[in-house]
Parts: sequence; structure tokens; C-alpha cells
Amino acid sequence: MQVKRWSKIILIVVVFSFLLAFSNYPPGDELQRIRSFSRDREFDFVGWILDAFGTKFNQAALAATGTTSPEEQRQLVLDYIELIDRINQLERHLNDIYADPEVVNPESASNQVRQQLADLEAERDRLGPIAESILQAQISEVVADLGLTVGGQPLPPVLYHSTPLPTALIVSPRDEIIQQHHISLEPDINVDERAILEDRVDKALDVSSLVVDVGGIGVYPTMVLETSNLNFLTEVVAHEWIHNFLSLRPLGLKYFSSPELRTMNETAAAIAGREIGRAVIERFYPELLPPPPPPEEEIEPGEPPPPPAFDFREEMRETRVTADRLLAEGDITGAEEYMEERRQVFWENGYRLRKINQAYFAFYGAYADEPGGAAGEDPVGEAVRRLFAESPSLASFLKRIAWMTSFEELLETTSPNAD
Repeated sequence: MQVKRWSKIILIVVVFSFLLAFSNYPPGDELQRIRSFSRDREFDFVGWILDAFGTKFNQAALAATGTTSPEEQRQLVLDYIELIDRINQLERHLNDIYADPEVVNPESASNQVRQQLADLEAERDRLGPIAESILQAQISEVVADLGLTVGGQPLPPVLYHSTPLPTALIVSPRDEIIQQHHISLEPDINVDERAILEDRVDKALDVSSLVVDVGGIGVYPTMVLETSNLNFLTEVVAHEWIHNFLSLRPLGLKYFSSPELRTMNETAAAIAGREIGRAVIERFYPELLPPPPPPEEEIEPGEPPPPPAFDFREEMRETRVTADRLLAEGDITGAEEYMEERRQVFWENGYRLRKINQAYFAFYGAYADEPGGAAGEDPVGEAVRRLFAESPSLASFLKRIAWMTSFEELLETTSPNAD
């Protein structure tokens, strides 16, 4: 029965993944000119998906969710998370050895660390597929309870794989903030290579570009960053599955049709990912729930108030709003100089941003599940948040927005006169 069930799932995987894999690049002459600079470093999605098929089929053979108790499954996931944390610590230690100018022979000095790291990576390769199977089942259980299933099963099935993620080359016009192109590149592109690629694209096409890191990609199975933060992991897996969910419906199918529809997609996925991720932690790992925010300290009469803390979201909102205004006035040079000045302010306050430009806002501004931030005063995110607030449940929210095909339809749904 298990093999038969997974044969059906694999068939869905094949059809669905190739549907997504070949819809990454909208056609256009400008895109082909950009790809003349990026083509030799673009990510091979087809190869990755085929490899992921094999991983998921092997996971089916493990059948961890059918042979272990819920408590054993929970502990397996926690053991995996702890293992990833230990690997990360050893990798930092290894980097420190090679960076230390007082270490004469770093290869010899790191022998023990490299052996420990190899042992832990072998254990990760053994335990990782089991942990993925368990988390997929746990998220599927929560998704079913929330009413996001067809015939009692998530469609498509929740499937993800932790992996080094591609980077993304984001391209925006200089005179307005719009994501015109998004090209996935290989994961190991260093800072120098990023800067060179951006400079070549910007000069050749008179655009604004930026190579960014991502936390997940909604191909199928979805790609998720390897992390030791279980709260982040469950949220990202749920977020990317929501993209899969939407891709079978009009909103997801029209992802590339306009900047507004992209923001609707990303904001809906961010809201749902947060809600589902928290529900998974609350049910299976309640000890990892984030604590409530501390109460604000009362100020004694006559005592001067403390200086305001640097509010990243508010400061970024102000930066976006001002940049939008300058661009609308036609002052492209002034906007770009202003964004660089603001980047230095963020840097001085501990936020190591390499660039703030039109491409930065075009990418990060689409994730508008919270007010402010890189979205500025973009009304799309606000309308999506309002629809969620007015919906009786997460399922109701998703089932309404998933069938929308324009921002105007969203506005009509959330307007005061809507039924």
C-alpha cells in the first residue's frame, strides 16, 4: 500500500514540478541580453528536481511516520535540528582556523575539526531524509485540520528538501521600482562575482540589479534552506507549499502577470506560512514557541525617556517612500544617491546591507505581510492583510484570494461596500 501511495505522489510530483520548472523565465529580448551575462552561472532546476525525486522516493521506503511513535518522531526532528546546529558551529570554527593569521598550517591545524565535520555530515545525510518525512507529515496534518485539503489530503502533497539554495538576480528599471526579471543563479556565487555581474548588467542595460539570497523556492518538491531554527524551517516549508497550492489556482498561475499579483502571491504565502508554521510548533514542539514580547518599562516621573531604538521596518519604510517620491519626480540620480546614503545609516546601526537600490525594493517589497518595511506605502500588501483580517479563517482567506486574477478584484472584495 505504501509503494502504491507513493507511486501516485511521484506521478503528481513529475507533472507538477515540470509545470513549475519551465515557467521561471517570462520571454523577452531584454531578458536574453541579461542572460548573456548570467547564463554560465544559472541554476539547473531540472537536474535538481530529478535528484529530489530520488530523495523523496527513498524517503518513502523509510516510512518513518508509520513505524515510529509521535514522540519518537518529535525527538528525531529535534535531534536533526541539534545536529545542524553542531555542523554550523564546526563550520564557523573551521573558517576561523583558516582566517587566523597566527595559524601557520591551517590544513594540519584543522584535521580534527574536518574529521568531526565529516562524521556529522554523514549523520546528517542519514537523519535528514527521516526528519523531512516527519515534518512533511506534521505540516500535512495541520494543513488538513485547517481545511486546506482535497479529499482529506493536501494537494499537492507537502514535499520539501533542504538544500543549498540558488541565489537570485533581481532586475528593476531605474526610473521605477518593479521586478522585471528574476533569474536563479548557482548557490556559491561570492560577493565579488555578485558585484561584477550586477555592474555588467546595470551598465549594459541601464537598469538596477541585485543578487540576493532566498530562504526557499516553490518548485516541486520545494527547496528550503538548511537551518537549525525549527520555527523558521516550519514557516518556510509552509510558505513554499502555499506557493504550490496557489500554482494550481488562478492567482498562482498569474504570478508573473503584474507586480501587484506577485505581491498578492508573496504576501498571502507569507501570512499563511507564518500561521501554519506557528500551528505546527504549537502542536508538536510547544516548548519552542517564541515568548511574548516583554512589557514596556514604565518611566518614572521626571525621568527622561530613553533614546528611541533603531526601528528597521520604520526606517526602511521611510527610505522606500522617499525613493518612490524622488523617482516619481524624475530624479533618478537623486533617488540613487539617497538610497546609498540611507544604506550607510543602516550599516552604522548594525544592518550589513551591501546595496539598497531599486532592485532591492522590487524584491523585498513584495513580502508585505506586515505594515511598513521595504513595501513602503504600497497598497497591495495592506489590501491582502485586510482581506485576511476580515476572513473567518485562514482557509477562507486562501480560498478567496487564490481565485483572484487582479488587484482590482482584491480591492472590490475588501472595499467598505463589498458584500
